[in-house]
Amino acid sequence: MKRRNFIYRSTQAGMAVSLLGIAACKQQTKNEQMETAPEAEPQTGASPFFELSLAQWSIHLMIEEGGLDPYQFAAKASTWGFSGLEYVSQLYEKQQEAGGYSDEAMQEFVARCNEEARKYGLQNVLIMVDEQGDLAVDSEADRIEAVERHKKWVDAAADMGCHSIRVNLNGSMDPETWTANSVDALTRLSKYAKEKNINVLVENHGDLSSNAALLAGVMRQVGMENCGTLPDFGNFCIREDDSGCVENYDKYKGVKELMPYARAVSAKSNNFDSQGNERNIDYVEMLRIVKDAGYTGYIGVEYEGSELDEEAGVIATRDLLLKAAKQLS
Repeated sequence: MKRRNFIYRSTQAGMAVSLLGIAACKQQTKNEQMETAPEAEPQTGASPFFELSLAQWSIHLMIEEGGLDPYQFAAKASTWGFSGLEYVSQLYEKQQEAGGYSDEAMQEFVARCNEEARKYGLQNVLIMVDEQGDLAVDSEADRIEAVERHKKWVDAAADMGCHSIRVNLNGSMDPETWTANSVDALTRLSKYAKEKNINVLVENHGDLSSNAALLAGVMRQVGMENCGTLPDFGNFCIREDDSGCVENYDKYKGVKELMPYARAVSAKSNNFDSQGNERNIDYVEMLRIVKDAGYTGYIGVEYEGSELDEEAGVIATRDLLLKAAKQLS
């Protein structure tokens, strides 16, 4: 489930009850998975052409349902062999709300994240920013307000030593209007971020942002070095309904189109076969596309599956990335 859809569906009546029921029914299965989960140690051998980071969304259930302190993110990532951290803004919503969304609350977020990253010798890579307004909305006033709300996260990213924030381009569903709105908002925000030496990255994250050709066109029109993309291996559903995705963009074509503008990459995973391969994503082919583009930065593990618990899913995705990389060396 994509983060934006999780946000929406979590507001629906009865969702909490359903999740509690599911958790209770699956507890035995999860316990069995934990007993057979692979060792939480990275594979040895030749170094891959990229660095490994962990997207915090991979452990959102631990945080939102299991009570894990989000500031334990660095500790978890270190245990599992990652060197980079990709934060998710909405996972700190309770802390921000308790602090009245004040400057002091944001300063505490920055200080604690920095402290934990230093403690475990990890690099803060980026912040995935959600729920700060729609950047591709038709109303110019609303776009400007959304840009202003994103600026505090640009400041936080700079203070944390991140290289980027990741934003969403929700709004119009008319391609021409969406493009114009997106170019306007990204140009405004990227000009501010440039002063802080921060990149503004757009992920293919549903609706028209998952049309890679359109998103690449937006990048060309903005034409700023610090405005780029965060290609995700799996988020290429343009249109969906209650039955699921009804319009998909070709994921391999999409990643190839977005890589020229990429400043980060997200290795999405859901479920795995008995050989440890992602069932719907050819990781060797995806990494070939990434490598051929000359990319050597961080690739973030983002597990969203339901068959493995989050720890086992993170480890399985990490190991698959390393295995696939070896096949390209």
